[in-house]
Order: sequence, then C-alpha cells, then structure tokens
Amino acid sequence: MIVWLNGPFGGGKSTLAAELCRALPGAVVAAPEAIGDLLRSTLANHDPRPRDYQDLPPWRHMTSVFVTGLARYTGGPVIVPMTVLDPACATDLFTPLHQSEIGFHQLILHAEPDVLRERIDAGWEFPGDARRSEAVRAYCRRRMADYYAATGWMHAHGHVIDTSTLTAGQTLQAALAHLFHATP
Repeated sequence: MIVWLNGPFGGGKSTLAAELCRALPGAVVAAPEAIGDLLRSTLANHDPRPRDYQDLPPWRHMTSVFVTGLARYTGGPVIVPMTVLDPACATDLFTPLHQSEIGFHQLILHAEPDVLRERIDAGWEFPGDARRSEAVRAYCRRRMADYYAATGWMHAHGHVIDTSTLTAGQTLQAALAHLFHATP
C-alpha cells in the first residue's frame, strides 16, 4: 500500500508519517525531496531551471517509479509526506500510483487557517536553531494561501482528515480507520 500524505506545509504530514510508520508493520517513509535535490544539482547549469522541482516532469516520473519500486521491494506500506498543490503535477504523479496493483491512498490533512497558523508558529523544524526554524515557519506561512486555493481539487481527489480539533493520536486513528475500511 502507498499512502500519500498531502496538505498544507506545516500541517502535520511528517508527524503522521512517523506515527503511521510505527503503527504499520514493515512501513517505510519515502522522501521525494531527495529526488528533487538530485535533479537540482544535476540541472544546476541547465536553462531553464524551474524554481520548484515538482515542475520538472522527470521528478514526477522518478518519484512515481521510486515509490512503487519501494513498495514492491519492501512489501510493506510506503508513506509519502509531500505537499502537491498543482493538479497537473498530481495527475502525473498519482495516475501511475492508482494504476499499480499495490493500492494507493491519498490522505489530505486539512486544518482551518487560524489553527494552521498557530501550528506553524509553534513549530521548530530545527530544535535549537531559531534562525533556520523561523525560515521554515515563514515559508509555511507564505504557502498557506496556495494550499487553500488548491483545496477544491485536492479535497475532491483524496480522503480529507480535518485535523483542526484533533490531536496527533486522533489523526493517526482517523488515518488508520480510513486505510483499513477503504478500498484503494
């Protein structure tokens, strides 16, 4: 099973990924950012270079192949905490995952704007490093409007878990309930 955790930056995807990894035997967390970093360094002198690696068709293809290959290799669930806001990118990524025999679920972690802002403001991505942590918080705040602008198509194509009033444990239970009562 492949479980793609989508939603706003700073919305709890990494936290849920770690919890799912502990709860599901054999689960692994896949980090497609590493593929983006590889492409960035490879294309450093290539023009044009898009700002966001998700805009690169090779990233989309490589990520789909990586995730399905990882699921086949490990035999266990593959958890992918990655915000995808562009519907064309999502189509390129998720269509092959849906078509695989592995089973694909997209969970959208949603939070109301005030709750999300509070969570972002409380976040410390780099404990002990105030400057780097604030840079992450600032990025998450800047991208909030992008997430809310994308909720229409996102919510129509994934299972939404409104985390506005849920603890991390309750969010985990909601995710598990969906995964084990839904068909891929």
